Amino acid sequence: MATSPPTDMPTRPLISAAVVGRANRGRVLQALFDLGPTSRAELARYTGVNRSTITAIVQPLVDNGFLLEGAPLPAGGAGGKPARPLTLSPTASPIGAVQVLQGRVRSALVSMTGDILAQDTRRLPVTGRRAREATDAIGASLEAVLAAAKRPPFGVGVAVGGMVDTDRGSIVEVNLAPALDGLALGPALASRIGLPVLLDHHPRALLLGDRWFGPGRGISTFAVLYTGEVLGGALMLGGHLHRGPAGAGGELGHTFVQVDGELCRCGRRGCWETIATLDWLRRRAAEAGLPDAARISTAKLCRLAAKDPAAARLRDTYARNLAVGIANLQQTLAANRYVLHGDAARGGEPFATAIQQHARDLVPEHPGGRPTVVLGGDDDRAALLGAAGLVLSDQLQFTV
Repeated sequence: MATSPPTDMPTRPLISAAVVGRANRGRVLQALFDLGPTSRAELARYTGVNRSTITAIVQPLVDNGFLLEGAPLPAGGAGGKPARPLTLSPTASPIGAVQVLQGRVRSALVSMTGDILAQDTRRLPVTGRRAREATDAIGASLEAVLAAAKRPPFGVGVAVGGMVDTDRGSIVEVNLAPALDGLALGPALASRIGLPVLLDHHPRALLLGDRWFGPGRGISTFAVLYTGEVLGGALMLGGHLHRGPAGAGGELGHTFVQVDGELCRCGRRGCWETIATLDWLRRRAAEAGLPDAARISTAKLCRLAAKDPAAARLRDTYARNLAVGIANLQQTLAANRYVLHGDAARGGEPFATAIQQHARDLVPEHPGGRPTVVLGGDDDRAALLGAAGLVLSDQLQFTV
């Protein structure tokens, strides 16, 4: 007797020829992102197909200006037709990118090569029931940068510094800006500008910015950590951005690191966020009698540590607190590479190295790899590039 599948099981339609074609195109484009300028012959070797298959995929993209064909390279000793490297065109259709954080919105027009062509920044309300005002400010900021586009944009990606529902394109909650709670921002913007809009969590945008344009370029498995007033993260696993149902995954700040530990702002105890954010650091700095403790940052702490033993001890403890969560991730997922963003990243290479050493001390060695902590680039730029990456991943059928 046949049984019905569980109601929460996603449908799995068969793969059509059109879907296969888009997926193959995406893999070729992903190779160009990862490798840089590459000839048809090199792409054929890299993807394991013949050159005629590569030509069938890339020629329409050359014809419509999405790809550029470089000058012929000198012929090799075997002779033959000179290779002409292909690269992404900086004048192809751009992408709108939006970063929504506490009290402000930043919008940008981003090229396929990761250049920011136009920018706009505006204030946002953070308290009260002012969703319409917030939507209007975000929409106006986005329209200001889209006006600079010389070709119709592919779409718009939105990075939100709070909990989101990626299926609905809505903001669930922003702890430090309750005026945005429950805002169906994706559909509102799509209706206003007439373009596809994809909305996601801010750390996941940082991850995509790093994947396509930063220290995660060409890497299929790694994690991003963002610290400051809050702690968040995102995971790239085997070339796939992990979101979880409706974008519920990746709330790393609220994983448990201490049973019955300090009370978190989420109402639970022992969250990683309670020992690895600026609130913890500033309270401990005050207890240690450090100067200007209420405004101390990781960068200031690291400068003080060079001449103050109390600051040096606090720096080491803070590095270990960050490493505890990384060790849990390493034991569970073996992401190996952890890209640091936010306030902690501004502690520089020595602080990243201290976190890395603590993480390695906390996990056993394994032939599959060891945790490595590296610094991300400028956070705002990475988030905007990552917001654009949301659209790239969707429209061009990349593996994420």
